[in-house]
Amino acid sequence: MYRTLKRAILAAITVIGFAGSALAIDIQEVVSEGGISAWLVSDSTVPIVAVDVAFKGSGAVQDPEGEGGRASLMAGLLSEGAGDMDAVAFQTELQNNAIRLSFEASRDHVYADMRVLSSSVERGFGLMALALQEPRFAAEALERVRARKLASLRREQTDPSALAGRLWSKAAFPDHPYGTPTAGSVESVSALGVDAVRAAHAGAFGRDNLIIAVVGDIDAERLAPLLDKTFGALPETADLVAVPAVTPAVGITVTETLETPQSALRFGIPALNRDDPDFIPAFVMNHILGGGAFSSWLYKEVREKRGLAYGVYSYVAPFEHASVFGAGTSTRTDQATLARDIILQQFEKMATEGPSEAELNEAKSFLTGSYALRFGSSSSIARQLLFLQIEDLGKNYVTDRNGLIEAVTLEDVRRAAARIFDGVAPTIAIVGADG
Repeated sequence: MYRTLKRAILAAITVIGFAGSALAIDIQEVVSEGGISAWLVSDSTVPIVAVDVAFKGSGAVQDPEGEGGRASLMAGLLSEGAGDMDAVAFQTELQNNAIRLSFEASRDHVYADMRVLSSSVERGFGLMALALQEPRFAAEALERVRARKLASLRREQTDPSALAGRLWSKAAFPDHPYGTPTAGSVESVSALGVDAVRAAHAGAFGRDNLIIAVVGDIDAERLAPLLDKTFGALPETADLVAVPAVTPAVGITVTETLETPQSALRFGIPALNRDDPDFIPAFVMNHILGGGAFSSWLYKEVREKRGLAYGVYSYVAPFEHASVFGAGTSTRTDQATLARDIILQQFEKMATEGPSEAELNEAKSFLTGSYALRFGSSSSIARQLLFLQIEDLGKNYVTDRNGLIEAVTLEDVRRAAARIFDGVAPTIAIVGADG
């Protein structure tokens, strides 16, 4: 029975189309009697409901000094037993009802993710409520989840890309929680006990930092009371430590020696906040520079012309307390210096020359044409609705977004590029055999 239902869920998540266009999505704001709000896209094409939940500000930024990985460990334990059910009983209940429920912590948030048949939606919300409100944090589950996380952390110790990312963050954010890895370290996670996990849970969840997106075979009338039953008993406010805004440090080069034939390079400089008028031009600029895979400047210069790396990329990341323009690649250790120099040259070229009209038009065409692909399934739509709320973009962004990109001019891109790159030396982290 469970396997049949699981296949149904996977098939439905894959094929659900919502008229094949982001523009066809009707987003409702559902407010329960208790005042809990959720964004809903209702569609009865298939009997599936996708629920994505975020608790803003409750992620790894709340880990006390020396307790890196605390939020991550806590989130990993939420579905490992709750109420009167131990881990086996809880997971069996999920399987018997074909419910997929998981929790994870990011740098800034704790997320809950649920996929459920519409016939079992009440049970799904009930189990989510139990996990959030009455997790057991049993010693056996703690040790099992800890062992899994430690195994991952130990694998990262031989992964130059993972090490370079950690090294860059530590250099760029030396006195800020962003400088500590979300997953913590082998040492910090090894030292975390039940008391630390319970402390993380006690302050993380409140109705004030709650964001909910629901997509699929459910209407507002059915959803509203479930919101109160699931989240109404949470504290009115989460008990969170204030986290200051921060600007990543620039002009630093840090290295770490790892005996490996490949060196990993990470670059980063301050970028623009999500509400900055030049954010969309910067987003388009990034696609041209390194976000556009096979069409980007970095790909052409680093891989196509010189064969220095299999992959190279750039991105714009607006976090809750900082914004970062980043880039990275991995290359043979004896070619790392050349790869670094080529990437820096492309940064400078973007700041001083900018793209051509043809490159801009190609980028805008791709970015607008591919946007609907983000709305191709119940899961992807729920994820998009969640992040629209996290970034405070409003429901109309779904229909307005492509117009904002179409309106970007060469002058806009060059201005955004100059604001990010001009006169700023990135912080660079390099991990490889030559350190």
